[in-house]
Amino acid sequence: MAHRFVSLRTDGSPIHLYEEDRKKKFREVIWGDYLKVKSNPGDGWLQIDWAARSPTKRRTLYIREEDTVVRRPLEIIFLDVGQGDGAVLISPETGSQERIVVIDAGEGGNMRAFLAARFQTYRGFDFAAAVMTHPDQDHYYGFKDVFADPGIGFGTVYHNGLVERPVAGTWEKLGGKPVKKAGSSLAYIGDLAVDHAAVKKIFANAGSNFLFPQVMKAALANPKIHDIRMLSVQHAAMEDDAAWMPDFAPSDKRGYTIQVLAPVVEEGPGGKPALRQLGSYNETKNGHSVILRLQYGKFSVLFGGDLNEGAEKFLLQHYTDTSPFPKTATPAYDDMVAKARDTFRSDVMKSCHHGSEKVTDAFLDAVNPAAFIISSGDEEGHVHSRPDLLGRLGRFGRGGAPVILSTELQRSSREREDPGAVGKLLASIDKLAAGTLAPAQAEQLKASVKADVQALARSNVEVYGAIYLKTDGERLMTAFRIETGSETKKWFSFRYRFEGDVLVRED
Repeated sequence: MAHRFVSLRTDGSPIHLYEEDRKKKFREVIWGDYLKVKSNPGDGWLQIDWAARSPTKRRTLYIREEDTVVRRPLEIIFLDVGQGDGAVLISPETGSQERIVVIDAGEGGNMRAFLAARFQTYRGFDFAAAVMTHPDQDHYYGFKDVFADPGIGFGTVYHNGLVERPVAGTWEKLGGKPVKKAGSSLAYIGDLAVDHAAVKKIFANAGSNFLFPQVMKAALANPKIHDIRMLSVQHAAMEDDAAWMPDFAPSDKRGYTIQVLAPVVEEGPGGKPALRQLGSYNETKNGHSVILRLQYGKFSVLFGGDLNEGAEKFLLQHYTDTSPFPKTATPAYDDMVAKARDTFRSDVMKSCHHGSEKVTDAFLDAVNPAAFIISSGDEEGHVHSRPDLLGRLGRFGRGGAPVILSTELQRSSREREDPGAVGKLLASIDKLAAGTLAPAQAEQLKASVKADVQALARSNVEVYGAIYLKTDGERLMTAFRIETGSETKKWFSFRYRFEGDVLVRED
């Protein structure tokens, strides 16, 4: 059967699937949602085969033909992975031309669950790339279950070159303490895992006592993962004096590109490629995050990794050829920021380090986005996103009211307990504890208790904090699910368009 996608109305008003009478709304759908067309009666409506992969729930619904399009938008889903980062990029092509890139995977099982729910039934698990921006547990450990599944494949798994070896300590994990370059106060890490052979040498026989090695061993053992290598400004596809993620360069002619802006490799001691020390161990491995900038038509998105103050200053100086770092509110400072915008300015920014306050005003000003997206969790001790950072985002965002979206803030939790569900569960537990049930009855009740626990857990967070970004290169929408619980009123969104070169938020 043919398929189409939900369109975006000019006025941004909601689009629905309808019951057979074509009057009663069944479900709100959003720009880019996949529609399996059952037939076209020729009366301005399309018959949609809804939930066709679940025979017990299969039904025919209707949508106005004018509310559908043949080509879908490019989509980025910023998942709610708790304290951490996890995003999925889905290209606008279909079939063999479609490209899916997973950028970080959080720490738990949310990414694995999302990939299964979204892709398993309609297209399988052969993805273009996975990007581990840096070796922080809340960015990479969610990949363990993903890589360990032999049915999930990636063309390439990318990392930032700093891989944590299966040893105790800090710098020892990266191959040793940074070494100063002769005649310089700068120290460098030169033992980079550049290619698949280097990764295999380090991790093929590693034990399972350390987390990062567990992830790398799972990737090495997966026959559907074809390559594992470093991604940096120097380890990328080079075109027009810029670094591009392989398969996403201008010459690939996809209509969109992914530029690699960091890490920046320099010449270290002995002339070896190296990454400079940016402070402490954690500041250095975070500061050399893989930084990507997606451009599609007029719109751009910056993935900020876990950059910190030292890293941002280094990148600003590197891309503007400025030294030393100028003082705030000086002509040299303003000139540096203006030059840096040529590289970093983006319409949407995945905020650095989950909304940490340890970022520079200069970098925020250089990116100057109309919308910020913060990936953070509420069960952590970092107080992310920081209240003082939110004020700075508003100050340096574009326009009078830049949008700040957070996976934590957009998540909805139950305000009060469901006493009926809790009472039923407690009564069942009491029956089991009494030990008076026949074995068959006890097993049946155990199964019922498990189902009740799962239902109670689902009701605790009915609306997840995933943030959806969709663009066709001319218009852009950011959206998240709202708290009504209604199938016909599911989404809240912000919409943008360009008027000439000026980005305008639509009402």
